[in-house]
Amino acid sequence: MISITCSLLIDQPMYFFLNYLSLADLCYTSTVMPKLMTDLLEKRKTISYNNCMTQLFTLHFLGGIEIFILTGMAYDRYVAICRPLHYAVIMNKQKCNTIIIACCTGGFIHSAGLCLLTVFLPCGPSEIDHYFCDVYPLLKLACTDTYRIGVLVTVNSGLIALVIFVILMVSYFMIFYTIRAYPAESRTKALSTCSFHLTVVVLFFMPLVFIYIRPGTTFPEDKVFALFYTPIAPLFNPLIYTLRNMEMKNDLRKYGARNHF
Repeated sequence: MISITCSLLIDQPMYFFLNYLSLADLCYTSTVMPKLMTDLLEKRKTISYNNCMTQLFTLHFLGGIEIFILTGMAYDRYVAICRPLHYAVIMNKQKCNTIIIACCTGGFIHSAGLCLLTVFLPCGPSEIDHYFCDVYPLLKLACTDTYRIGVLVTVNSGLIALVIFVILMVSYFMIFYTIRAYPAESRTKALSTCSFHLTVVVLFFMPLVFIYIRPGTTFPEDKVFALFYTPIAPLFNPLIYTLRNMEMKNDLRKYGARNHF
């Protein structure tokens, strides 16, 4: 993130979005990992109601931003590969800023909707079967019928994630179909970039869809799948996008050389 911000790469739309994705990843993991690591060292694992609601809102707000930024990055790659002559006009600075604002707005609406569905529920037990405050484990604590709320949560989370995942898969299919006619060198470069993006998308979206597509139903395995989109996928994003990217490698070398001398 620092390397992109301090270089000319920030002027390129792909790295502009990658910069904000890295920031979202950093904040996203910070909502879960500190509390998780603290709980691993304590016998009695507690969290206050206010902190639980704050974690719920922040987690889904930042997660929503990340989902929409990944969508924006897929759109950027689609325009770059399928409409290269119009790329500079379509993906201008104003359009990129608008996409980021839309990502933040979408994340806020998504998270606020989930919090409104859970914050006024009458509480029953005070122990959740999870390592962070999430919607479905909280719904299990309510001493009332939560099936309809579970359906709304599925629409707000699972269905949105599924629709976006399908859209992303279609966009990457169109990209892979388009690059068939490219020269070998250009085809290899485009395929390399898009394959890294696709890895991140699959690693992040598949567990999300599995967990949130079921109205009000939880399995013990959910905690294992949640690991993929809370610490694992966000932590792997910088590795996937930078260490396998030649432009980022060269920029990191230049940044390190400047700091060394």
